[in-house]
Amino acid sequence: MAKVNISLDAELVVEVMVLAGVGSPQDAVEAVVRDYIARGHRTEARVPRDTP
Repeated sequence: MAKVNISLDAELVVEVMVLAGVGSPQDAVEAVVRDYIARGHRTEARVPRDTP
């Protein structure tokens, strides 16, 4: 998988690490992004696309 480097506010990353219970900044942010994507897929599965 291709990698992307980004800069984030340190306080934001530390808060994500604490909330996710993860010791690595990269793992914490990756967990949040994966959860966000999974929630989006679950929402798409519940909402019919062909609504009048």
